[in-house]
Amino acid sequence: MEIEFKSVRELYERVTPALKSKVRELKKNNISYINENDIWNCLIELYWKKEKGLVLSEIVDDILNTDNNIFEEYKKEQMKKVKTELNMDAEII
Repeated sequence: MEIEFKSVRELYERVTPALKSKVRELKKNNISYINENDIWNCLIELYWKKEKGLVLSEIVDDILNTDNNIFEEYKKEQMKKVKTELNMDAEII
């Protein structure tokens, strides 16, 4: 049986248990600054952006089995971008 989702939000809600599970795993490994949205956005940008016809099981597999270091590096890059943007804004003022 093929499941179709009407929106990205609906898909996100469907995989929330897997996202929460990954966050728990990260916290057990002393990585407490990464949340469900970080994992979701990382996978969208790095893995799924160019994919067509992803299957729910593949999405859950990516969430649960992507190496924690990938999420850490992604979050660090996002934090650097924000810091750079804040510094640029401060220079303008």
